[in-house]
Amino acid sequence: MNELSQSAFNLRPDLHVETEGEFAGWRTWSRDNFETNSGPFYHRMDENGRIACAFRVGKKHLNGSGNVHGGCFMTFADYCLFALAGPLLQGPGVTVGFSCEFLDAAREGELVECDGEVTRAGGSLIFLRGTLRAGTRMLFTFSGTIKRVKRKAGA
Repeated sequence: MNELSQSAFNLRPDLHVETEGEFAGWRTWSRDNFETNSGPFYHRMDENGRIACAFRVGKKHLNGSGNVHGGCFMTFADYCLFALAGPLLQGPGVTVGFSCEFLDAAREGELVECDGEVTRAGGSLIFLRGTLRAGTRMLFTFSGTIKRVKRKAGA
């Protein structure tokens, strides 16, 4: 892991580091109201530079059948795209492509974890893929594309 990637991951003005509970030491962002209200979702980087993301399923994440709502999985996966791309993104970005497959259900109390990777990073686009799991059960796979956004003067 190079120093620029590590600092891009750690030095964000909207970064919050959890100080208590199960996710103490994990990071989340305070900038996205929808994710904040949908989550909380968390991410961290290990000593090898790999990003992991997770959330604990609560009642608010469930659909009428008592399973995690598909929209919750999709929102978490989009959060994961940006966590995984964080060391390379180095500025704002937007999701321009997203594809997913629902494989299994998750229920209240389960820990949903994501692992994933950047498959290619170009000048303006970053391509990623990931998997959501509860223990050893695969729940959801996804791939997405983030476009780096350059702020226009006066915007």
